[in-house]
This record gives sequence, C-alpha cells and structure tokens, in this order.
Amino acid sequence: MAAAARLAARARPLSRPNPGVAALVVADGRVIARGWTQAGGRPHAEAMALAGLAPEELARATLYVTLEPCAHQSDRGPACTDLILAARPARVVIGQHDPDPRTAGQGMARLEAAGIAVTLLDDPASAASLAGFLTRQRAGRPWVTLKLATSLDGCIAVADGTSQWITGEAARAHVHARRARHDAILVGGGTWRADKPRLDVRLPGLEARSPQRVVLTRGLAPEGTTALPAPQAIAGLEGVQYLYVEGGAETAAAFLAADLVDELHLYTAPVLIGDGKRALGPLGLADLRAAHGRWHGHERRQLGSDSFAAYLRTR
Repeated sequence: MAAAARLAARARPLSRPNPGVAALVVADGRVIARGWTQAGGRPHAEAMALAGLAPEELARATLYVTLEPCAHQSDRGPACTDLILAARPARVVIGQHDPDPRTAGQGMARLEAAGIAVTLLDDPASAASLAGFLTRQRAGRPWVTLKLATSLDGCIAVADGTSQWITGEAARAHVHARRARHDAILVGGGTWRADKPRLDVRLPGLEARSPQRVVLTRGLAPEGTTALPAPQAIAGLEGVQYLYVEGGAETAAAFLAADLVDELHLYTAPVLIGDGKRALGPLGLADLRAAHGRWHGHERRQLGSDSFAAYLRTR
C-alpha cells in the first residue's frame, strides 16, 4: 500500500478535478500491473492497472488501491467497482474509505456481495497522497501549503523590501517543483503590486504545470488571476484541491490566524538581515502555551547552503 501511495504522486495535480489515486496488482509475490489516475481524471487508476490482464492472473491476484473504488455511474467512464467485478481479482485492499456520498462504502459493499474479499485500511500513506481530495470532501476547501523563505533571523526582505534573492538556486528550483504539484498559487495584493511575481513554473519540461494564479485582495482581480477577498474564500476555488500560499507577511499571518494552513514549508538561508521585514504579521497570539503542539515535523533536507523543513498541522 505504501508503494501504491508513492505511485499516486504521478497523478498530482493533473488528475483534477478527480483525486489522484493509484493501484497495484500483485500476484505470486510480484507486481504485475500498476496504474494511476490520468490527466483530466480519466481513466481511473483501477482501469489503468486492470487493462490487459488475463483472467488466470487476476484469479490469484490482489488489487491494492489507495481509495475505495468509485461505485457511481458517470458519462466520462465506467464505475471502477464494475471494472473490478468484471475482472474478479481474488482480493481487494483499500487504503482509504471514499467520503464522496456517491460512493461512501457502496464500492466495498458491492465487491463483498459478489464474493470478492475486501480489506479496508486506515492507511496514513494513502491519506497523505489524497490530502487535497479528502480535505475538499471533509472541510469543503483545498489543502493549503504555506511557503516561507527567510533569513536565519526570520526576515523575508531587507528594510526597503528587497527580497531577491534570500535563498539560493537549489532552493528556488525546489520551490518551482512544489509549485508544479499544486492546482493554484496565492499571494497577497501588496506582494502582487510590489513585486509583480510571475507565479509560474520555470523548470525545463514543467512549464505547462504552472498553477492557477490567485491574489488575496478586495479590489479587482489583476489580469490573468482570480481575486479572493479573504482567506476563507478559498472554498470557492472550483476544482482546486491543492493551494500553495507564497505570501507576503500579512497574507501568511491571515491564513495562519484563520487556521487554514495544513502544511508549512520553511526555506532558511544562512544569512542575517537584522532590521528587515519579518516573515509574519500578527497572529493574535495572547498566550505562548497556545503556540505549542500545533505543528509536527514532516520532512527535512539540505538544498545547497539553504535548509528546507516541512511541518504538518496537528489536528
């Protein structure tokens, strides 16, 4: 299941508006087929994995899939439950229950009724690979990642606002790779007016993966962007499962104060700025004890002379 969850990364974010699901077919101790949700959401992972397998292979095979197979009919393609029923593998192992009310247990029930063994896991790796979809279903909004690039003393710019570049080339390339994994990218109106950021992906071969651009402003949307008046309005970003927030300080603080940040990406350069612009505005924190226990470490790595750390919100 961990391998299937890893494979699901290939679907993100091109599978939108569908979740990025992955499936593996295992027989006699080896993987004989694999699949993930294709661009635009079809074909689904199960359809890709099951295509072309012989009945005698499937009769002794286990299908591992990160999300419960869909059970509802669609004009865009067959229900995955029907495909599995036709293929008849010996067993199906599912990483996560599908909270979509159109499926929500019906896929498993139909497979079990047909005599196919089904095992449902509450698999953390599968849940992590489906974070955007699950957050959309359960909270009605996209999964939000906040990125901050700072000096050792927590500044994002020198006193006059100059911020290019605090981090080095390797860290900036890492940011562009993360942008390519998101459906939309957001900055505040002040950052947009001051820096005119391109907010695109500038890695060779990934330019087409540039996310939808969003500006947090009560004014008119700048050309080529979507305007949102408040952080809570991200719920209305249609089809967006993964949102990348890049700043500035007031926007970052607004998302944190509204408790809308699920993942925090910190890039730290080995420089000291002193009297510079701070990474965050006020958070409304009145008691230091309330700051503890909210984040836990998820990933660390060195990027040239800069360091990267990812933290997940503890909920």
